[in-house]
Amino acid sequence: MARKASVKPGDKSPDIRAVAELAEVSIATVSRTINGSPAVSDRLSKRVWQAIKQLDYFPNTHARSLGSGRSRIFGIIVENITNPFFPELVQSFEEIAVASGYEILVSSSNSDPAILANCVRRMIERKVDGVAVLSFGAEEPVIDQFLHRDIPMVLAEFRLGDPKVSTILLDYKTGIRAAVNHLAKLGHRKIAFLAGPHKLHSAITRENDFRSALEEAQLPIVDKWIDECDHTLQGGAAGFVRLQTLSSHPTAIMCSNDMTAIGALRAAYTKGLRLPEDLSVIGLDDIGIAEFTLPPLTTIRLSRTDLARAAFDALLLQVDEPINPNIQREFIVSTSLVVRESTAAVRSSSRRDFKSDLSDRGQSRFASLKQHSPKRARW
Repeated sequence: MARKASVKPGDKSPDIRAVAELAEVSIATVSRTINGSPAVSDRLSKRVWQAIKQLDYFPNTHARSLGSGRSRIFGIIVENITNPFFPELVQSFEEIAVASGYEILVSSSNSDPAILANCVRRMIERKVDGVAVLSFGAEEPVIDQFLHRDIPMVLAEFRLGDPKVSTILLDYKTGIRAAVNHLAKLGHRKIAFLAGPHKLHSAITRENDFRSALEEAQLPIVDKWIDECDHTLQGGAAGFVRLQTLSSHPTAIMCSNDMTAIGALRAAYTKGLRLPEDLSVIGLDDIGIAEFTLPPLTTIRLSRTDLARAAFDALLLQVDEPINPNIQREFIVSTSLVVRESTAAVRSSSRRDFKSDLSDRGQSRFASLKQHSPKRARW
């Protein structure tokens, strides 16, 4: 059945004059309100927005950008959109931007220089007001492109001595120290670390903070238990397998991100380990699915909302006060430990390596079944 049109032929879309007439203000006041001018009082601004809503009026953003010299678009570049951390970050950034009258243009580099080059070109063509480069180590190729065109930027963990660039410093140390101390209180002294790729400075920072936390807790640093992975599920699983091939094994594994940790959980499960009875695992990021893994993942929370807010505020300051040399240019986002169920006190049997423990368990499994003794469910 054909749908009837809700607009009659001859009806015209409302224009700015209609808004001004309904709100009983001047056209200039409507324009200032739409452009967020502080010169308009809250009382008048409320009347204008009520008229806009009532008339279903859509401001001409292109005309606004021509008049103000701003596109009211911020770009955001992330490293890998398939990692749940980044869509969650983009969503938070967009919510903050839209609430402030901005649109966003999203690009994912996927560690591919060609893709990254296209991302940069698209943002320059759209005349973005600023760009949040949150690729955590893959930003070097884009910096000159934006700086050459005086486009404000905010970078994660990367300082530049340029007035157009702000920096977000991520305090991994607080969360990593808390995680190491948590494991130490549970009796763990043999702690491994599945690191991220060393091409990312964020991964190097996390590994260094892990080493420092072990030193502070007076726990041994075993280099063969620090394995470079790639921040993916598959990388975490492969890292766990490599640890298992060693002659001695840790009782706990900390990971450079949650994806690595979830991959390690999966690999441990397929090898017959019970978690956290046989092995404790800790991630980093606290992505949305972390609390739904089996067992729910203990992790170090890096708030996407706090990171998005810092990135947006940094860009807005750059845009609103471009010639002010005293604006805040460094922002700090901290981390904290979220304890769930993937960590537990080290068992006496866990002090042996988990390969021999699995062998012993396999030999006694049929005897245990014959006895029909009630036992806790195992992975």
